[in-house]
Amino acid sequence: MFEEIAARRPSRPTVNWREFAVEQIVRLLGLSAIALVTLIFAFLLKEGATTLQEVPLSNLMSTQWYPTFGHYGLVPLVLGSLLVTIGAVVIAVPLGVGVAIYLGEIAPEPLRDVLKPTIEVIAGIPSVVLGFIGILAFSPLIRIYLNAPTGLTAITGSFLLAYMALPTIISIAEDAMDAVPKSYRDAAYALGATEWQTIWRVVLPAARSGILIAVMLGVGRAIGETMAVMMVTGNAARIPAGLNAFLRPVRTMTATIAAEMGEVAQGSTHYHVLFMVGIALFVLTFLINAFAAVAIFQQERRGGGRLLS
Repeated sequence: MFEEIAARRPSRPTVNWREFAVEQIVRLLGLSAIALVTLIFAFLLKEGATTLQEVPLSNLMSTQWYPTFGHYGLVPLVLGSLLVTIGAVVIAVPLGVGVAIYLGEIAPEPLRDVLKPTIEVIAGIPSVVLGFIGILAFSPLIRIYLNAPTGLTAITGSFLLAYMALPTIISIAEDAMDAVPKSYRDAAYALGATEWQTIWRVVLPAARSGILIAVMLGVGRAIGETMAVMMVTGNAARIPAGLNAFLRPVRTMTATIAAEMGEVAQGSTHYHVLFMVGIALFVLTFLINAFAAVAIFQQERRGGGRLLS
């Protein structure tokens, strides 16, 4: 009798210690990434918060950046970064998504096997090499054909940043479209849709979240780039106003930090203001990533978009 009762008892689940260890390691790595970002932001706050005690807020919000004379206006740096980034996004996003569509949906398999690794290799070119090419080869074309006073302009930086963001956008967007189930395409063809209608109304809506991630990563690459931008944008801290703003020199936040951090005295007002520039760049990047996360979350709640609408 006791043997029957013991046989009926459910056996205790055995613990897979290897799987448990892997789960804990992954959890620890995830928490360490959050902790690392938190520590970076805390360090920036520690070094940059002193700026609010040393420099009036009206000075920080001014339109002049002349640290030698005590002018620490962040507005030209923020607007310069936004101008170059917006120009790069306008160039890179349509081109990157178009190339991803061609690679994933139209290109024959042999051509795709050649083009995709080639595009991924482009991402490994050092930014300083691209900046050198931009100075010697691209900036003279901007000066001659766009009738700009100098070739070191915002549009030059936008073209270079777009070129640097393209591999990221193309690779991730193409992977997102490749993850769309083949049954979606077969159903569209069965309903009489053409190849372009299938791509536009089925594949792209289904892969919208992945494409948005690709765009946001490309934007993050563009807004955080330093060397290439510092070499080809002219480094003039001015307000980019007017219709010809793209044809004038600008200065970005990343270029300002890279160019001036090695020359300032540690603990000086200029030193702390540069950390305030880093805080502004960190917050701007965080807002872009937060916007992307919210957009992706809303898209997933809606079920990936309406197909064949």
